[in-house]
Amino acid sequence: MKRMQWLYGIAAALALAAPLPAAAQGELVVYCTVQEEWCRPMVAAFEKATGIKVSMTRKSSGEFYAQLKAEAANPRGDIWWGGTGDPHLQAAEEGLTLEYKSPKMSELQDWAVRQWDASKGRTVGVYAGALGFSYNNDLMKKNRVPEPKCWADLTKPVYKDEIQVANPNSSGTSYTMLATLVQLMGEDKAFDYLKALHKNVNQYTKSGAAPARAAAVGESLIGITFQHDAVVQKVGGAPVTIVSPCEGTGYEIGSMSIIKGAKNLDNAKKFYDWALTPDAQKLLAANKSFQLASNKATPQPPESPRFNDIKLIDYDLKKYGSATERKRLLAKWDKEVYGLPK
Repeated sequence: MKRMQWLYGIAAALALAAPLPAAAQGELVVYCTVQEEWCRPMVAAFEKATGIKVSMTRKSSGEFYAQLKAEAANPRGDIWWGGTGDPHLQAAEEGLTLEYKSPKMSELQDWAVRQWDASKGRTVGVYAGALGFSYNNDLMKKNRVPEPKCWADLTKPVYKDEIQVANPNSSGTSYTMLATLVQLMGEDKAFDYLKALHKNVNQYTKSGAAPARAAAVGESLIGITFQHDAVVQKVGGAPVTIVSPCEGTGYEIGSMSIIKGAKNLDNAKKFYDWALTPDAQKLLAANKSFQLASNKATPQPPESPRFNDIKLIDYDLKKYGSATERKRLLAKWDKEVYGLPK
């Protein structure tokens, strides 16, 4: 009997000394703004690498920005990963996110670091992509209309009810388009352009990537999105052509921010550091996402649109990432464009 008690005592001591199982390492709540097909593998890979249990919700950039504001007094999320950088900058300006400097900063592309500088350390670039549009080749031939090459082409009457684009209130993609056109044309001309474009829009979607899918399946002739969203469709076999507008175009710096008041702050920092590593960023290409990754050592897929091949404007990230400018432009778009008859 004494021998059995002794053995039980040894077993109990070993159990106490043994490492905790992976699930006991804690929890993390991630707000994810890239596509579901990329969110899920990121979460799974992080859980496997750290043992931290992740709860993930996927929404568009504008929706999460609004959610952070609504939850400011009692945040439910810990980290906001992905989505256009403008809402991240706005959240930073309004004190909704925390300053953090990752030890991975020295490994990042200059544009990723500039995003961190612009936010005073409250957000960082994780990927980048240029704005553009795509059209369905089969529908273009069937409708016998000219192939668009420029922003100006999209307002032609031949494309009436043939263009799909997201609503800039919910979509960071579409807000980037709004800010791009204002910088490219001047505000008055940009809003004249948007009013003319409105006549050709068949639907304002919630998601910024949805118009690329619509063009790919022939639901819409043309979809205005980030070019990498259209690449996903083309690589999947869709009959689409991707266009960098001849006048020039803007771009996004997809960003990542730690939410102020995060209940799992240490784990949020672990995710932040891990998401900036080449191993984490290789999951872009592995899951058919074709943005440019921010870590210099991450291999870039050959299908990814390269900034050097695109006529980019000098996008003012700080100005158009400010809450005041965003609110003003969106209110003007709602008043002067969205409610217009077709």
